[in-house]
Amino acid sequence: MKHLASYIMGSWVNGAGEGRKIYHALTNEILYDVTTEGLPLAESLQYGRTTGGDPLSALTFQQRGQMLKAVAKYLLAHKAELYAISAQTGATKADSWVDIEGGIATLFSYSGLANRELPDDTIWPEDEMIPLSKQGQFIGRHILSSRRGVALHINAFNFPCWGMLEKLAPTWLAGMPAIIKPATASAQVTQAMVKLIVESGLVPEGAIQLICGGVGDMFEHLDFEDVVTFTGSASTGQKLKSHPRIVEKSVPFTMEADSLNCAILGVDVQPEQPEFSLFIKEIVREMMAKAGQKCTAIRRIIVPKSQLRNVQQALLKRLSSVIVGDPAVEGVRMGALINLEQRQDVQSKVDYLRENGCELLCGGVINQQNIMGGDSQNGAFYPPTLLYCAEPFTQHAVHETEAFGPVATLMCYDNIEQAVQLAALGGGSLAGTLVTADAQVAQSVIRATARVHGRMLILNEDSSAESTGHGSPLPLLVHGGPGRAGGGEELGGLRAVKHYMQRTAIQGSPSMLTAITKQWIRGADTIADVVHPFRKHFEDLVIGDTLLTARRTVTEADIVNFACLSGDHFYVHVDKLGAAQSLFGERIAHGYFVVSAAAGLFVDAGVGPVIANYGMENLRFIEPVKIGDTIQVRLTCKKKIKKAQKIAEDTPNGVVEWDVQVFNQDDTVVALYSILTLVERREGDF
Repeated sequence: MKHLASYIMGSWVNGAGEGRKIYHALTNEILYDVTTEGLPLAESLQYGRTTGGDPLSALTFQQRGQMLKAVAKYLLAHKAELYAISAQTGATKADSWVDIEGGIATLFSYSGLANRELPDDTIWPEDEMIPLSKQGQFIGRHILSSRRGVALHINAFNFPCWGMLEKLAPTWLAGMPAIIKPATASAQVTQAMVKLIVESGLVPEGAIQLICGGVGDMFEHLDFEDVVTFTGSASTGQKLKSHPRIVEKSVPFTMEADSLNCAILGVDVQPEQPEFSLFIKEIVREMMAKAGQKCTAIRRIIVPKSQLRNVQQALLKRLSSVIVGDPAVEGVRMGALINLEQRQDVQSKVDYLRENGCELLCGGVINQQNIMGGDSQNGAFYPPTLLYCAEPFTQHAVHETEAFGPVATLMCYDNIEQAVQLAALGGGSLAGTLVTADAQVAQSVIRATARVHGRMLILNEDSSAESTGHGSPLPLLVHGGPGRAGGGEELGGLRAVKHYMQRTAIQGSPSMLTAITKQWIRGADTIADVVHPFRKHFEDLVIGDTLLTARRTVTEADIVNFACLSGDHFYVHVDKLGAAQSLFGERIAHGYFVVSAAAGLFVDAGVGPVIANYGMENLRFIEPVKIGDTIQVRLTCKKKIKKAQKIAEDTPNGVVEWDVQVFNQDDTVVALYSILTLVERREGDF
């Protein structure tokens, strides 16, 4: 029998003695023996903190994003190896695609976020300057810095690749090393992906470790800068979350647990409408995907009483056509559960539901099914199972017991208030779906049920062609939910990165905070130079480089000409009588004229290293500019972000953010904003 090795402290090692077994989902063949007995698990924490944490935290966010992209490309090039091993878990090709390539896509997504939104630095200024005094020389700001700990990721068996990568992407982007503890039942798939990452040589040594087996006494050695994230059953998660060491050291703990998610059919939907078919299709798809072994799977089907019979008939018809068997056989649409132990657990939960107010409509019995190309006796196959609960307001088992397989329960409501009540009885859910064609129904249901859900899909004919479906967590949207769902958050774009970082409020003078954040803050010292800032290459620009422009007096002709050029004849600009009655009491210049005139004052017209101006942010018009006012501009280098070259032929460049202050003859600020320019670098990456 093969031992499934762990990757600890830079080596692939096996535990001692006999451990848990990993079985082939289709044949029940023993594939691996898994144990961590005798391995230096506690020492691996300190190894990760130093050997992995130091080089990771020394990289800038931009460099970490580039690392994520490189790893994603490498994994994508070797994905065939992962598909072959994933088949051992009973997954279909479509199931494995979500797990493997969906996980890799998360790495790409977070790489893109870093490239677009994060600084070329190891410190992340989270917000803009916060004034704390009248004169502006005492200010505050929040910064995020990398924890010098290790992230312990405890994952579920159903998504051995995606489940790892969706946590790993924000962890690495935050500058933290990770120790991965996959669920034993599918640990071989996670191990195969970790092997590829290690072999790639693209991440610092110690940035990733893998524990195949139990965590031993690791929790006893966690410290306050470590982080734990957990995905799995609510009972296990609650037990770990209350560990004395977690409490003593205030170790951040994020929990994402299986929940009794629901799908609601709106009161407006009739069988002849496209939304009715969409509802049926979504239910069946969620039951079949990963053979229903999804934390986001639909467990409770909530429909209007008037449509109960129609929905029941449509579901039974569609479920009867689902072909269960070996995913390698053409035509098979649903594979097996992860192992026989899981199959027995599903059966026991179905039996319990039947004993507590639920009627069996189809499936629900092991071995009473036709298996295509598989062994119904030894394979962990379980039939698509539909139950019906006639009294969902009094039978609580249906809202508290989850059969983690292709099982869902039908129930009905009389009005929207009852539909909302049934949704809430789940005690907190990761995901919910409402299918409706009526915007008022959507408004009523979502506003009332959002509080008990982490994510909600509103599905109708318009969104159906592009919708990713009920159960698809997306990198840019929060994955998590309240109550039974664990009360934690994962993904959600950059929100997830912040979970692995320390937020600190810093207070001081603008110059001090500028030095700390490497981002110029208004009121800080500036650097005047005889060389125009637009004549400098990216490397030559210094944070605080400033230009005070010449002046320009605004005339009536300027306003009239800009109105004709832009087509903006708003009365406060061109109507003398109307403007006299306005808030301003007289005609004023267009705000966008002020911005255009400011550009004319600070731009250097000659050919130089500035490639393009491609953005403006946080524009505010503070005071009106009147006929006869004289404006002047102060341009200051606020922030620099070096951009990596994709190919050698690309012009090496970086993004420079400039602070722009426009003020009048009385030194009163009339406009504030930032512009972004693409500036050529002297030296390339190749």
